Amino acid sequence: MALLEVDNLASGYEGVQILWGVNLKLEPGKLTTLVGSNGVGKTTLLKTVMGLMRPLEGSVSFQGREVTNLPAYARAKAGMVLVPEGRQLFTSLSVEDNLRLGAYLQFRRLGRKAVLQRLDRIYELFPPLRDRKRQQAGTLSGGEQQMVSIGRALMAEPRLLMLDEPSMGLAPLVVREIMRTLGRLNRLGMTILLVEQNARSALAICERAYVLETGSIVLTGGGRQLLNDPRVIENYLGGE
Repeated sequence: MALLEVDNLASGYEGVQILWGVNLKLEPGKLTTLVGSNGVGKTTLLKTVMGLMRPLEGSVSFQGREVTNLPAYARAKAGMVLVPEGRQLFTSLSVEDNLRLGAYLQFRRLGRKAVLQRLDRIYELFPPLRDRKRQQAGTLSGGEQQMVSIGRALMAEPRLLMLDEPSMGLAPLVVREIMRTLGRLNRLGMTILLVEQNARSALAICERAYVLETGSIVLTGGGRQLLNDPRVIENYLGGE
């Protein structure tokens, strides 16, 4: 059974339709990539799946249960987490306070000890953050801020981790490190939906991929398969 299933999804903003009949399936424990140019509807798809936007048509199911009409907080409680484009940290708060907020919905059930254990796992995953945990998040580099954003999401121990353009604005070396970290999380069993304009990096680490153009899925296949697809090479890999 698919962990996430998107069926004939249509969505948009203020009467302008952006997505047209999108179908998407995520298998448990797999890393799936969605690639496409700017403005084709990648962020709209994530926001609609997360419940931040209401679909015009179609449905979203998670763990075999339809969640189309559930609010975002209920989907988060069920195990869906989104790392938004642009990181969207609380810049005046410390790194650790930002991370703790990721476990907000579960804090009373977990207790302080469990939260501290989760923090330790985040610091193991992103060692630079341990030395900066008392530092204001807004003073970090772009790469470190992205680590905090991903770490905050992981504090919720999600069943599905969705990321919107995590490589945006980052240096190539940092991008490679972020992609390696996502690959590591996936090997540990985490289900990931990675939305990326950096097609080469994203396709290199995924097991399945979708290509979105003008609001519709136009190609699907394995990551390595699409890396060698002439259409993908021409449109997303610089024609190499």
